[in-house]
Amino acid sequence: MIDFESVKKASRVLALKTESEKNKALENISNALIENADLIEKENEKDLVLARENGLKESMIARLTLKSSQVLAIAKDILSVISLNDPIGEVVEDFVSKDGLNIKKVRVPMGVIGVIYEARPNVTVDVTALCIKTGNACVLKGGKEAKFTNELLVKIIKKAISSVIPETSIMLLSDRLETNELLKAKGSVDLIIPRGSKNLINYVVENSIVPVIETGAGVCHTYVEKSANFETAIKIIDNAKTSKPAVCNSLEALLIDRDIIDAFAPIVTKFAIEKGVKLYANEDTISYLPTATLIEDSGYHTEYNSLDLSVKVVDGVDDAISHIERYSTKHSECIISTDKAVIDKFLSGIDSACVYANASTRFSDGGCFGMGAEIGISTQKLHARGPMGLKEITTYKYVIYGNGEIR
Repeated sequence: MIDFESVKKASRVLALKTESEKNKALENISNALIENADLIEKENEKDLVLARENGLKESMIARLTLKSSQVLAIAKDILSVISLNDPIGEVVEDFVSKDGLNIKKVRVPMGVIGVIYEARPNVTVDVTALCIKTGNACVLKGGKEAKFTNELLVKIIKKAISSVIPETSIMLLSDRLETNELLKAKGSVDLIIPRGSKNLINYVVENSIVPVIETGAGVCHTYVEKSANFETAIKIIDNAKTSKPAVCNSLEALLIDRDIIDAFAPIVTKFAIEKGVKLYANEDTISYLPTATLIEDSGYHTEYNSLDLSVKVVDGVDDAISHIERYSTKHSECIISTDKAVIDKFLSGIDSACVYANASTRFSDGGCFGMGAEIGISTQKLHARGPMGLKEITTYKYVIYGNGEIR
């Protein structure tokens, strides 16, 4: 049995630490990562060798790779978290009740946060930094593909924080049996955040008795409306699809207005050939795209995480909204248009966490939103939605001051 209660006890200690103490722990982690960057890269190479031997997709290997230069960038990102305002202790509301009580709504740590994620060892550091900054302890379960990297990272982190906060503020789980224990650790763990594939997220949601925030899965759409500027459109499509195809905010499905398909399809085909993007389209659309592969409509549910892209012709904004509502994972959607009325209709009609007009979905990121590192992108509606920064991993309590009042 996993001793989750030890992490719970650590969370109580951590919750009482001052901002300067928490920042000191983060500074120590940043320095330790810099000192051990080469060692981390060497340990990561062990994971990469096994990943290639096991036939892991290149998109997943890209996520798994952690070069020393990337470690240095992560260390720098921690300094950005240090510079952010500590939300703990913030008085969200302050009022006097009809009975004369002074009632304050005060932001406090969540407690213990469990994060389950796949082959992205940078998440190990990101989550730890955000949790320490907000006074939360954390239980981490990375993918088996990053075993050696994650074990070393947590070892380095524990040693770095030991002089300031309890080492037990961080726990790393090793296998699926321990993950299942985490999902049942109600009372010791306050929140679980799964990050990764749709299958992973569904498994956690269906099996956890601890509250869960769904994040990650991103079948993100871009709709090119008939009034769109073609140059703007292809620039946004290029960035959203090719800048980092393995991440959840990359473009997976392109919708094109039927009124412009004859003119715009050749531009998309040229872009796909030049950038190595493989196109997929249904029977209604494929005649416009000579290089595309035929898919059934069910194929529009696919999150590729690669240089693959679904394309579909739609009959105006209402059809685009209808398609997105059917196939979207509620992550990020975009319209490219110069018609304000149509833009407003799209932005109002789409029920996703992030909706864009004339900008790449790749901006769905805590750093881009000014939050520093993020713990995930919530695709649900309860408690948090969209990029989750510091405030999204806190809760609040009411602190009430009286002067002998009774009811």
